[in-house]
Amino acid sequence: MLPSFPPLVPAPLRVLYADEVLLVASKPCGLLSVPGLGEDKQDCLIARLLMTFPDARIVHRLDRDTSGLLVLGRNADSHRELSRQFQDREVDKRYIALALGNIAEVSGEIDLPLRYDPPTKPRHVVDVATGQPSLTRWRVLAQLPGCTRVELEPFTGRSHQLRVHMQALGHPLLGDPLYAPPEAVPEGSRLCLHAERLSFTHPGHGGRLHFRDPAPF
Repeated sequence: MLPSFPPLVPAPLRVLYADEVLLVASKPCGLLSVPGLGEDKQDCLIARLLMTFPDARIVHRLDRDTSGLLVLGRNADSHRELSRQFQDREVDKRYIALALGNIAEVSGEIDLPLRYDPPTKPRHVVDVATGQPSLTRWRVLAQLPGCTRVELEPFTGRSHQLRVHMQALGHPLLGDPLYAPPEAVPEGSRLCLHAERLSFTHPGHGGRLHFRDPAPF
C-alpha cells in the first residue's frame, strides 16, 4: 500500500535570496516557469517576480508540476555567466522524489537518450537512435510502503529527464500524470518531484553559493 499522497495545495512563490546581480526563488508546484501559449498560461514565476524585481532574467526552468529552487540573473552579465555555468555543467542540482515501488539497488545511473514525442505531446521518450544524450544519477534515501524516496542528480538537463528516466528504470514518480500508471496518480495529488538543492558560483564575487529548500513531501 502506498503512503498518503501529498495534495496539490496552492503555495506562494518565495524568494530565498536576492542581491544586486541575482535571485534565488522557490517555485511552487503547479506554476509555470515562463509564460505558455494562451491567456490562461500567462501567470508564471518570471511574471510574478518581475512585479517586484523588474530586472529579473530567467536562466533555467522547472516543469510546471515540479517545485523547488531556481536562480535568476538581474543583469546581462550575471545572466550570461549563470547560463554558461549551466551549459558547462558547473551547477550542482539535486532533486528529491518519491518513486513507485521499492528499488532494490542503493544507487545507480540511467544513461538513456531522450527526445520529444509529438504524437504524444507533451511527452518525451527514450530513443537510442535520435535522442539527445541524457544522464541521471540516483540514490535511495529511504524505503517506504509501496514507494522509494530517492535523490536524483541530472547530469544533463533535458525536458522531463528525471520523469522519463525513472519510468525507464521501472519506478515512475508518484503523482506523475504523464508517465506513471493511474493507481500512482490519485485525484488531487501532486507530482512528487522537488528541486531541493542548488549550488553555483556567484557571478560577482566568485564565491560558491549553496541553497536548500526541503521537499514538502
